[in-house]
Amino acid sequence: MEVILLEKIANLGNLGDRVTIKSGYGRNYLVPQGKAVAATPTKIAEFEARRAELEKAAQEKLSAAQKLGTELSKLNISIAHKAGDEGRLFGSIGTHNIAEAITAAGIAIEKHQIRLPHGTIRHLGEYAIDINLHSDVIVTLTITVIAEA
Repeated sequence: MEVILLEKIANLGNLGDRVTIKSGYGRNYLVPQGKAVAATPTKIAEFEARRAELEKAAQEKLSAAQKLGTELSKLNISIAHKAGDEGRLFGSIGTHNIAEAITAAGIAIEKHQIRLPHGTIRHLGEYAIDINLHSDVIVTLTITVIAEA
């Protein structure tokens, strides 16, 4: 299946690229999410007519993500969780808990934007996590996990 990308997608292409993908990926994810359209002659003509508008919207999203990234890099987040004597947590801290802590600090982040490179957090300490704000903007944030009093 050949599609025209309506926004930049990591490991696939940039805005306006015509790419060949598996039909299920296009039908089930890219097209319903509004990230691509089928590359038919009429859709190609419509895209070329709207190209400047789409590029301007993409640039605005990128600048908003960069601004949010600078705000995020200034944050110091600490999460209190029940822990045993040896520093092992009762349960674990995942993307949902981290997203709640960042949102409580004043910046709205969704859990799907958070990347935990080593899986869920199960011990006390400091952890570097990546927050994927845009395909071009990835912020590394340090989270401190402390024992709940």
